[in-house]
Amino acid sequence: MKVLLVDDNRLMLEGLQNLLEVHDVQVAGMAEDGQHAVVLAQTLEPDVILMDLRMPRCDGLSAIRLIKAEMPEMKIVVLTTSTDDQDLFEAVKSGACGYLLKSINADTLIEALIHANEGIPPFSPGLAEKLLKEFARLSESSPLSSSDSSVASPVRGLSCRQTEVLTLVAQGLSYKEVGARLYISPRTVRYHMVEIMNQLHMENRAQVLAYAGHLGLGQDLTPK
Repeated sequence: MKVLLVDDNRLMLEGLQNLLEVHDVQVAGMAEDGQHAVVLAQTLEPDVILMDLRMPRCDGLSAIRLIKAEMPEMKIVVLTTSTDDQDLFEAVKSGACGYLLKSINADTLIEALIHANEGIPPFSPGLAEKLLKEFARLSESSPLSSSDSSVASPVRGLSCRQTEVLTLVAQGLSYKEVGARLYISPRTVRYHMVEIMNQLHMENRAQVLAYAGHLGLGQDLTPK
């Protein structure tokens, strides 16, 4: 696993480099601002980018958007001191696949990078819950309601089955639970989620759930 480190604090960069190398993680490069990060991401093609948010010239959110526009498959994990909800939501909307606070310990950081590289979104404790609450809030404020929306109606070009899968996943059900409800295998549910992400031009499950919450699909619309 090759990791690109992005932080405007040189001491932080050197500390992270030493930590990762002790755990046999290759540091592909280091950048001290978002502009440099965009250049290094393109030239070094790391497996994972560990991105700070508060930086001069080009902040982390802008850098994430620029990198994802050119390299949509790139895995970017935010590492920041910011506990601001808006930073969390904007980072995920911009394409970050994880959000970690700098207060985490070394073992948790290494595990999070491994998970990110494997496609499992890493979040510091409590942050995933914040995302789910925000999706629920968007659901409640959506003009759609259970009386005028139905899983039988495809969403933005999705098939009826894909809409059913998206609705149940947005309600917080696991792939196994969704499969049991729809009488399909968990592997088929995962396949549908991949197809949904491709259809909606989204990069990760968090973005899909945010979209579903905005449409009100997180409400209890269990197919009958």
